[in-house]
Order: sequence, then structure tokens, then C-alpha cells
Amino acid sequence: MRTVGVRAALLGGIGIDLPATLLSACIVSQLGINPAAAVPLASQQQLAQTQSAAPDASDQSAPAAKPRRKGSKLTTPTNPDLDADDQLAPSQMQQQMPAAVSQPMSAPVKPTRPAVHASTDAAPAAAAAPAAGGPRAGAAIAGARVVACSGVFSKDSSHLRLAMTFDTKNVTFTDVNGDNGAKVPASVLFANDPKRRLEVWWTNPAARNTTYLIVINGKSTWTAPGGMKLGLTLAQLEKLNHKPFKVKGFDKDGTATVSDWDGGALATLAGGCKSGLSLKADPKAAPDALAAAPADKEFSSSDPALRAVKPEVSEILIGY
Repeated sequence: MRTVGVRAALLGGIGIDLPATLLSACIVSQLGINPAAAVPLASQQQLAQTQSAAPDASDQSAPAAKPRRKGSKLTTPTNPDLDADDQLAPSQMQQQMPAAVSQPMSAPVKPTRPAVHASTDAAPAAAAAPAAGGPRAGAAIAGARVVACSGVFSKDSSHLRLAMTFDTKNVTFTDVNGDNGAKVPASVLFANDPKRRLEVWWTNPAARNTTYLIVINGKSTWTAPGGMKLGLTLAQLEKLNHKPFKVKGFDKDGTATVSDWDGGALATLAGGCKSGLSLKADPKAAPDALAAAPADKEFSSSDPALRAVKPEVSEILIGY
């Protein structure tokens, strides 16, 4: 369990103000149409009537004149033996010849593509192209296990957003350990899996929103912004920071804290968040070596006194 002084020093060192709701428990406890169809049926019937119109066969004294084609029009004389209702109207006699009706082709018809059924074919298609920010996006984040100061881990995030991203069954709102034995309500990702476990503390615990602190500790394999991970050595941190940084010495529990990134790459993170680290001395380190780097003094990460106890990152804090 961390002491009040260590966590307070760490939070203060990275410039994170404690919300009023978190002060009550020590440091952070509350934190195709057919062509035939194109010719009107009436026109075809009228053509047939025109071509078949002839005088009654019994009337031999007045043979009917044969219709003749003149250009594209028919000229047919009126038959005086027919009733008025049987005569062809002038508009019919002057009507243009209809175009020839095309016959259906014998070539096989190209089969149409079957409709996609939502219950079968649509599922693979949806899997191939998941919606942005959906459950598969959350699975990708969880698989990569990378914390960014944006998206689901941005300052304006919430417990609901975490649940929508990682699935409700993987997000638990519960009490986590704070300083001096205090309990802090927080949202915990994959609470039963030490390697995927991640704590998210809220500025408004009651509403479970507005990210205050993201904590990576224990055996978690999450990567913080800038490439920080648990188990990194001082030399590896200097490489990420592109230069040495300042560290407060070891307390009675053998824990030191980063006090200043000294203007290095880890001092400014994309998204506006800030980072803080705790370093645990090698359990085999000699008491005299620890005593040479006390908590009340500040050292450079390249100082031999710090390097002698071979400290590694034991806790990462990402705050707003």
C-alpha cells in the first residue's frame, strides 16, 4: 500500500489538482422492358383492321379498291356499303405504320444477383467493415492495450462510454485502493484479469464521468502515452524522454517518484494529459544503497545512487 506522502508527491509533481470530491479520503478517495410493349395494342389492332378492310364479297358490282402504300401512310377509300360506325376514322387512315415488333432473343438471360439476407450474408459484411467507435473498435483498443489522451480515455469520457466500448461485462464500477487504506470509487476494466486490468478514476464519482486519473499498476500490460510501461528501467525511461529526468528518492517502502521530466518528451503528451511514475527498488537492494538516495532529496535519473538499486516502474498515473 502506498503512503499518503508518495501519492501526494507524485500527483503534485505532475501538476494534477485534487478535486474537492476526492479530498475527503486523504489524497484521492472519491476520485430491361420487352420491345413489343413499346407499341400500343390499339395501334396494332387498327393496322390489322386497315389491312383487312374490303367490300362485302356478295357485292360483285362494286369491287373494293386495294389500299396502296404511299410513303409511310395508308390511303383507303371509304366503302359506301358500310354503316357509319364501320367506317375508318380519318385519323386511322392517316396513321403512321408502327415499327416492326422485335421478337424475343433466344440467348440466355444473365441471372440476377440474389438479395443479401440480413441474418446470413450481412453478418460477414458487417464484420469486414465495423462501424467506427463500435464494439470491434473497443476490442482493438483492448487488444493493443494502449492508453491515449483521447477517445475513450479523453478528459470528457465516462463509465458509460467505457462500457459501450469494451462491453458492459468488462467494466466494473467498484472501490479501489487509495492512499493510507482509503477506498476510491472507480471504473475498472477487466477487473478479474491482472494483465488487462486498468483503473479509471472520475472527477465526478457520483455521475461517473470526467476522467481524473488513469492508473496502471500490478501486473497490467497496458502501455501509457509515450510508450511508458510497467517494469521499465531508468535507462529505458531516459530513452523515451530523450534525456535524464528528476526523481525523488526512496521512502521506507523502497518507492521513489518521478518529480520532473525536465523538459523531455514525456513532459508534454498529446491530448493535454500529464504522466507520473512510481519506481520500485530491487527487492535485493542493500539497505545502505537505499539510504544513499532518501525520499527527502531529489536526484537525476542518471545518478549512480539511483542506478545502484536498479529501480523499475511499478505504477503509472495519467491525469488531467
